[in-house]
Amino acid sequence: MPDSLIPQTTEFQRELLGWYRHHRRSLPWRDAPSLYKTVVSEFMLQQTQVKTVLPYLARWLEIFPDFAALAAASEEQVVKNWEGLGYYTRARNLHKLARALVALPSPPRTREAWLELPGIGPYTSAAITSISFGTPAAVVDGNVVRILTRLTADGTAFRDSAAASKALAPLADALLNRAEPGDHNQAMMELGATVCHRRTPLCTVCPVRPYCAASRRGEPELYPRLAPKLIEQLAVTRLWCRHQGKLLLHRTAGDARRLANLHELPALEHAGLGESFFAGDTPIATKKRGITRFAITESIYAIQAAKLPRGTADRPGLVWVTLTELEAITLSGPHRRWVTELLASEP
Repeated sequence: MPDSLIPQTTEFQRELLGWYRHHRRSLPWRDAPSLYKTVVSEFMLQQTQVKTVLPYLARWLEIFPDFAALAAASEEQVVKNWEGLGYYTRARNLHKLARALVALPSPPRTREAWLELPGIGPYTSAAITSISFGTPAAVVDGNVVRILTRLTADGTAFRDSAAASKALAPLADALLNRAEPGDHNQAMMELGATVCHRRTPLCTVCPVRPYCAASRRGEPELYPRLAPKLIEQLAVTRLWCRHQGKLLLHRTAGDARRLANLHELPALEHAGLGESFFAGDTPIATKKRGITRFAITESIYAIQAAKLPRGTADRPGLVWVTLTELEAITLSGPHRRWVTELLASEP
């Protein structure tokens, strides 16, 4: 950390905290805080924006109001109520965490103890313990990385955000307001989310602009320097097959690493079909989405059940689901939207 910032740490903390308490957004885990709300919101906010999380969190708190209720639920119930948020491992880990916590005499209060629990990593442990227990642990997420590299005009070329977070942890710790670590951490994240944007940061209204080397140089958008993600293009062909009030879907195996027990429209390989099966045909829909490092184009082709090769519908994972049951099963978020759209477009 540059020596020039160290003497100004107290002033930085004061300006940041004053701004946060005056300008922070009204959010349910802040307005009526509890350990449970903090934990659930932190899990939901991993790789998901606040505006997306809010309606999910409101519904979640009605269905699973505390750790005991969540622990008592089945995994199927938990995943169903996570539907649409994606990255379903988060839901399963949150479920495991609830069961681990209710088995304890009381929730642990140290960062080290939380790191031993399911689904808890360095960032989450720091966020939960600083906010709920006042533990002096600094958080470093993408927002904080952006702020720290701009404060110091750190031109290090980091491999990725995880590498940057690890390298910048000492600086985050040095700047932490140990008297009020929870509010300090939330203030840093709030600053990154609402002012210190990745593009076109709002430097003129930034409360810590006097301490920002990148702003003084007039080049905040140069930081942080992260290696560009290598995006891999994928093409997937999907089937749209309706028969006697049922829709053909594929249910992922329960031991799958991703999307376990979730339903999607079948891909060619699920039906044992080759890439040339729909050669010359026109898809009824083409959808694009991104998952981690993949940019995926999904082409959906309609096919009559009678034209499926013999035995196709009996292949492992393929299931006929009545249209009236669609709401009850768990579909991956994009496929829920696509199925709803395609059903609505049919005569």
